Amino acid sequence: MFFKRMKWATAAISLTLTAALLAACSNGGSNNGGSNAAASEPPDGNASTTNAQSQDPAKPDTSKKVELIWYLLGDAHADTPKVLDEWNKMLEKDLNTTVKLNFTSWNEWQSKYNLLLASGEKVDMLFASSWADFYKYSKQGAFMDLTDLLPTYMPQTWEQVPKEDWDTATVGGKIYAVPNTNPEYTPNGLVYREDWREELNLPEITDLDSIEAYLDGVKANKKGVTPIGGKAWNEVYTLFQDYYDFKIYGGESSVIASSSYDNPRDIVAYPFTTQFEEYVKRMKTWADKGFWASNTLSSQTEAGDLIKAGTGAVYWRNAPGAGGFITDVSKTNPDYKLGYFPFTRFHNYSIPTLPMANAMAIPKSAQNAERSLMVLDKLRNDPTYFRLMTYGIEGTHYSIEADGKTFVSPPAGVAVTKDWKNYDITSWGWRNKANMLAQKGGWDGMQALNEEFEAESKPNIFEPITMDYEPVKAQQAAVNQVIKQYGQPLMMGLVADPVKALETYRSKLKAAGVDKILEYVKEQATAYFDEKGIQ
Repeated sequence: MFFKRMKWATAAISLTLTAALLAACSNGGSNNGGSNAAASEPPDGNASTTNAQSQDPAKPDTSKKVELIWYLLGDAHADTPKVLDEWNKMLEKDLNTTVKLNFTSWNEWQSKYNLLLASGEKVDMLFASSWADFYKYSKQGAFMDLTDLLPTYMPQTWEQVPKEDWDTATVGGKIYAVPNTNPEYTPNGLVYREDWREELNLPEITDLDSIEAYLDGVKANKKGVTPIGGKAWNEVYTLFQDYYDFKIYGGESSVIASSSYDNPRDIVAYPFTTQFEEYVKRMKTWADKGFWASNTLSSQTEAGDLIKAGTGAVYWRNAPGAGGFITDVSKTNPDYKLGYFPFTRFHNYSIPTLPMANAMAIPKSAQNAERSLMVLDKLRNDPTYFRLMTYGIEGTHYSIEADGKTFVSPPAGVAVTKDWKNYDITSWGWRNKANMLAQKGGWDGMQALNEEFEAESKPNIFEPITMDYEPVKAQQAAVNQVIKQYGQPLMMGLVADPVKALETYRSKLKAAGVDKILEYVKEQATAYFDEKGIQ
């Protein structure tokens, strides 16, 4: 799972979505029992491929060839067209179907996602997630009710997925998505040049002080190196929230948080806490020491790219992302030795991702819902389908070891250049642990990390809390602007006087209406905690 950060949709997009959904409902857009959401067959003739009310549900009809439109978040791989050609040959033979796979770029994914759901554009399936507002959109009627369709059109998946996982995809008693079945832990942390730490005899990284000592040592002894090169916001922001154990509602464009995991009902605006004051003062010293560049907030360069170039030392990654990055660097820069410090070690607990953190859903206006479910069932459960769409073309992107459980990428015997990238797209939504392969040559530390996380695991009590912020949208827009204009430079130490800048930031937040947002979040979160019996 890759880096996932929420940026609140604009009021115009939200209003467009709501209006479009209301129009769909008023036009009879429900899809009970698998009937087509559209009132009439579309111009291209691709009506719903099956009708659960009129045919034998035990024998789904695939006599009519259809092209499905699917959307994934993120970016395609350079070889995705080749992979899709192979996949579509298989699909056409087995299900009389082809899929046109579209991608949103990470730079525009949220606005694009909103518009896909609001515009009524033909989409038969798309990636869905708790971090991509799945619960909000479900309540607004954006997704199709799959409850009655799943046993017929996804029989293998229906039997395989545990009830508790289906529960995470259930809103108002109806199932609106198919969650993945690949449990994972994705805590924040830092990848760093361990070889430089050893060379410079710097302390082992165990806490905030040792992180600072490492950055100090690199800056002082490695000419031409900016310890956190490029855009350092992710490193500084995630370090703050995890060091102090703040559980922030709404991602980086929010300042409202539970003060800690153990005190979920103590909900605060963190810029008004002593912890935040302490942190921004410290970040001012880090900025003055040159731990990142003065233009860091406008930079579009990834800190990881500078590690590869030999001019950077630290990069934010979640744990699986760190494993992938370290593995990639070991191929292109085999003389580097990288380490990883997970922020879970600040407080010695970890939280698993929800199954709904990665899932696939069908928009309410989809015209080929049943066929999409059939394809997804095949994709999740048939190893040939799964490997192709998850790992690429065998022999081109990977090879399988004799044990049948391990893959090598690049394939055994194939030489690669420094710009080699494993075949990787947003396959998280259909991942199924039963078909996952272990990667030979992957980062040796990954298994030990996962065992560490599992041993200290605590329930994920925050992610299911959903809020649409509609009652405070004006205040939210104003607060978001204040965060960008005053909060981010303050947290990055890019101010002359952090004490005065903090006073200004707090006053601007008050004027923007942060207290009203705080009151709203408290109300919504407390209702959830009451419902679940969380103290």
